[in-house]
Amino acid sequence: MAGPTKAELLKRLKADDVRFLRLQFTDITGRNKNVEVPRSEFAKAVGGEIMFDGSSVEGFVRIEESDMVLKPDLSTYICFPWDEPGGRVARLICDIHNPDGTPFAGCPRQTLKRVCDRAQQMGFTLQAGPEPEFFLFQRSPNGEPTVASTDRGGYFDLTPIDRGEDARRAVVNALEAIGFAVEAAHHEVAPAQHEIDFRYRPALETADNIATFRFVVRKVALDFGLHATFMPKPIFGENGSGMHVHQSLFKGKTNAFYDKGDEHGLSPIARGYIAGLLRHAKEYCAVTNPLVNSYKRLVPGYEAPTHIAWSERNRSPLVRVPDTRGPATRVELRMPDPSCNPYLALAVMLASGLDGVEQGWDAGPPVNKNIFKMSHRERRHLKIDSLPQNLGEAVQSLSKSRFLKEILGEHIFKHFVEAKGAEWHSYIACVHQWELETYLSVY
Repeated sequence: MAGPTKAELLKRLKADDVRFLRLQFTDITGRNKNVEVPRSEFAKAVGGEIMFDGSSVEGFVRIEESDMVLKPDLSTYICFPWDEPGGRVARLICDIHNPDGTPFAGCPRQTLKRVCDRAQQMGFTLQAGPEPEFFLFQRSPNGEPTVASTDRGGYFDLTPIDRGEDARRAVVNALEAIGFAVEAAHHEVAPAQHEIDFRYRPALETADNIATFRFVVRKVALDFGLHATFMPKPIFGENGSGMHVHQSLFKGKTNAFYDKGDEHGLSPIARGYIAGLLRHAKEYCAVTNPLVNSYKRLVPGYEAPTHIAWSERNRSPLVRVPDTRGPATRVELRMPDPSCNPYLALAVMLASGLDGVEQGWDAGPPVNKNIFKMSHRERRHLKIDSLPQNLGEAVQSLSKSRFLKEILGEHIFKHFVEAKGAEWHSYIACVHQWELETYLSVY
């Protein structure tokens, strides 16, 4: 992405009457972080001279090696379209560097950059289009988040039921004001659940957009007195929130996935990419679905995939190839959820697909039957494997993956596995309400 020069950006900051500049980055778990500087420090900030304490950020560095440097990507500049106390606020997304100027091994954004560079060396650019879902809930009288809502709407419902529709429209307005190309916004299946889709972009830009999108949704929801959550499964018995990711490889302006002479309109590159996504799915599941709660969504009966297969029209497998062919030929990975670190998630997806292309793997024939209704014997006959059933299984699969250790790098791989392993052990050691209701009066 071409960006302005330092001098050009400083002029733009002045023209936009910006008072505070946020230098944004993400930690290993995908949480947005920022260091905010006033106007007097803009020159240093734009020049990549602002430092912060990395020991205070999840999975970064030990306290004895805490200094980290924020190197902004000037092409990511946006000025937020709302008024803030004290003056207008803009932001830049940053890469993390060591004090000696070398890239920091624990920077998720630079991890994705490395995989994108690998794709470029193979002659490809990954285009990715996400479909993030989220819930808008009411807040308690003291402002605490709840799972309560007066919304009883369903999929694509038109009639406004509560403030959620107005909030969603305000989110779209804010996104378009900062340069997003929003393609669709609608109510989802569950009460209080919404989806906003934005146009596909190169992988790094898409990851930046996802991080920005989550911030904007939460901010606008708060303005409406609501709480926005990207928690995958906040309500038992209702559909959870996914983030289907549409992906395609381009060679220049040509879609490398399309082959008009193929029975399914798919090139060997597309078949290899699908095969890579399928073969590595159990290994990267902990990255694309990183919470204990993620696996409450990945259960049969709620439109989320649980089995490792691909299809053209059927929505029960892990990978779906939409009907559109030609320049819009793409594959849709249906398992990620919006709680993931977008940089790491796109890195492992792209790397897995590229591995399938490099190895010359073939995805085999599509499975166009409803996998949920197949017997165990039918799935075994078709060699259809299953995704991990919980975060513990997913972390175990990730921890054994030499492939993803190389892709993520030693630092991120080690800290991610440790953090998610600790999360799982904390969960299984906890006594939950279900156990009390089921066992307390019986045993």
